[in-house]
Amino acid sequence: MTEPLQAELLAKVSRTFALTIPQLPAPLADWVGNAYLLCRIADTIEDEPALSCEEKASFIQLFLDVLSGTQPANQLHEQLSPRLSSGTSLAEQELITQTVSVIAHYQQFPDDVQQILLRGVQIMSRGMARYQYLASPQGLEDQTALDHYCYAVAGVVGEMLTALFIAYRPALSANKEELRALSVSFGLGLQLTNILKDVWDDARRGVCWWPQTLIRQGIVWPPTDKQTLTASRKELVAIANGHLRDALDYTLALPAEEQGLRQFCLWALGMAVLTLQKIQRSDDYINGSNVKITRKDVRRVILGCRLTGRYDHGLRLLFAWWARGLGCQRRCYRQLYRTVSCW
Repeated sequence: MTEPLQAELLAKVSRTFALTIPQLPAPLADWVGNAYLLCRIADTIEDEPALSCEEKASFIQLFLDVLSGTQPANQLHEQLSPRLSSGTSLAEQELITQTVSVIAHYQQFPDDVQQILLRGVQIMSRGMARYQYLASPQGLEDQTALDHYCYAVAGVVGEMLTALFIAYRPALSANKEELRALSVSFGLGLQLTNILKDVWDDARRGVCWWPQTLIRQGIVWPPTDKQTLTASRKELVAIANGHLRDALDYTLALPAEEQGLRQFCLWALGMAVLTLQKIQRSDDYINGSNVKITRKDVRRVILGCRLTGRYDHGLRLLFAWWARGLGCQRRCYRQLYRTVSCW
């Protein structure tokens, strides 16, 4: 697979990452682009409605065997493609047909980069497979269970990206443990934002990822009235915003001269904060598209981050302005990291 083809696939499966990944310097952008496609292959398997939990686990294991080189790459495409239903988007179906090319490109990377990607995809895939059995309309057991779920699908991606950043710029290893701990909180903030945004889409699939500690109070599920539902949503928004504060600390811990790394993080962070604003202000949204930020919002994030990207104080002021009115529950990110990380 060539880098242009990889970029084309990225644009089809994720407009956001197709926008942010090219901000990274070479060869890091290539590594991260491939990492995203590998994660998206696993995600496609987990989201396919026509597969049982057992079948998903089997395909996930086959994918990991292919990635580790113990099975030929064509096995996944040949066995999985005929099983994909209309519930899988055309872009994701095309990604599965390109599995051989994606794996071949991965195998061209340095050994240490391959090991980072393999480890990240293994942790994420096995975590997602485990939560297939726990998904239900009743929600997760408590906040701790939600933390572990968010780690499995997003927090570990933060660790993987941090390892790739260090492989690109070894001097970052001096602050490795702090970056890894903050990166997990970064991932949790992004995933909580997605959970809030997609709560009604998930509900239509018979799934709720919100904690039962709220549900038992009659606050979340099933929704009883607008007032109590709004209160629960604000609480989760505050938790997500607290994690995004850690995400800003993570970004500012990266050298100011590494603008590619900073902009990659800042754009994702800025779009998440503006999404939280829309969620908090939209009492009547019924699907994720109702609270999706506009292209104008995206341009505002890009411009603001480019203007302030080298200035820590300016960035803190900018993000404080974007997050105005949002609650903020800060948690101990180091303790959270020690609790959930499998890296």
